[in-house]
Amino acid sequence: MIRNVLGSVVALVGAAAAVQSPFHSWYDARLGRDYRIQDLFGGITGVASSVMGSILLPFLFAAVVTIVGVVLRARWVVALAGLVVLGFTVLWMVRQGQAAGSLTAGGGSGLRWGVAQALAGGVLLLLGALVMSGRRGVRRSRAPEPYPVPPDDRPDTWPPTQEPGPSAQTSPAPEPEADPYTGPGRHRASAADEDTAEYPVQDGNTYPGQDGPQEPGRYHPPHP
Repeated sequence: MIRNVLGSVVALVGAAAAVQSPFHSWYDARLGRDYRIQDLFGGITGVASSVMGSILLPFLFAAVVTIVGVVLRARWVVALAGLVVLGFTVLWMVRQGQAAGSLTAGGGSGLRWGVAQALAGGVLLLLGALVMSGRRGVRRSRAPEPYPVPPDDRPDTWPPTQEPGPSAQTSPAPEPEADPYTGPGRHRASAADEDTAEYPVQDGNTYPGQDGPQEPGRYHPPHP
């Protein structure tokens, strides 16, 4: 921002100096506004020119271009105005040197203050374009939208409880295996098992209803 303001001020001062320069003496006692535009291309003559048909016209154009460049903050536009001022001034110097045979500065004859002012105005225009920072586009990065989180109605408990699911369900107890034997001695073996479960076999012991010790490891039913 500061560079743009400073460069704009320098450029406007240069444009004002270029526009004012034709109203000063350029060579000997002749003013810059007395030189015609066509003299710059066909050769310097002694014919006087109108104000709007003189060398003032390209300087006015350069001043308008400078204002447009300052408003738009376009550096290349301001630099173009500076090149116009310097270009027409140098072209006049070339034509004047051809007409006079040589160019001299200082003293009572030769190049005068108006030429120096025009050259200074063109240099200030280029300097203003160099100082300006120009117009920079501002890129606004869009903040990423947050990832939507579904609402959670469950209370925040610790430690977390496991939701009921297939892994949390208890498996049913295994069913007892069916006895594959269905022969005639199935009920007798079952009765013997019940007697054995009621009176376990012990080594060297007698069972109720028995008279003496029995053989270990063998079932002996009681006597009636």
